[in-house]
Amino acid sequence: MSAGLKLALLAAGAIVGGLLGGPWQWLHYLCKPAATLLVLAWVLRAAPVVSSRYRRAVAWGLVFSLAGDVLLMLPQGLFLGGLVAFLLAHLCFIAALWPGGGVRANALALLAYAALAAVDLGLLWPHVPGEMRLPVLAYVSVLVLMAALAAARAWALRADAMLAAPARLAAVGGALFVLSDSLLAWNRFHGALPLALLWVLATYYASLWCIARSVARRAGQGA
Repeated sequence: MSAGLKLALLAAGAIVGGLLGGPWQWLHYLCKPAATLLVLAWVLRAAPVVSSRYRRAVAWGLVFSLAGDVLLMLPQGLFLGGLVAFLLAHLCFIAALWPGGGVRANALALLAYAALAAVDLGLLWPHVPGEMRLPVLAYVSVLVLMAALAAARAWALRADAMLAAPARLAAVGGALFVLSDSLLAWNRFHGALPLALLWVLATYYASLWCIARSVARRAGQGA
């Protein structure tokens, strides 16, 4: 069974367990971190890789993502802790993607993502509790920078036979992470979205998988 199929099954278990709740909640608790661990394991054994530095930074990003997974799924309401864990994850992804695609490409990608984030956050802002506004703003800023660097890097490497496809995967992963976190934020601060867990986790694990696969020099390596 391929790693991609295993991830899909674990993600499905996390989603179904979370949606059903009650006696099925254990499935969510088991499958959610297990899916991220699977992605991390794939990254650690992928070969050939873009660079050892890139793999190391992505691996650390997945470690912090795993910590965020655990903190967000616990019933104690550790949302701020999960936010910090994912902020650290994005800093690791930024370290992998840096310096992106050069000054001009970085600026254009950052402008595009910042505009989207400004509209999204502007609509959501009145519903964000006062004590959460600064952490949310810091997190969104780091997330936008990560996604922008990934997009700019994909543009800069579009003609590179070995790196173009992995760079595109990282860019898609960054975009999906923005979408997943936007859905999560709207569900948490504005009001319950129909089947929110399905959309949030589906886009989240798709983003992690894309970022993980960008570690390998060839897009299909180890899939």
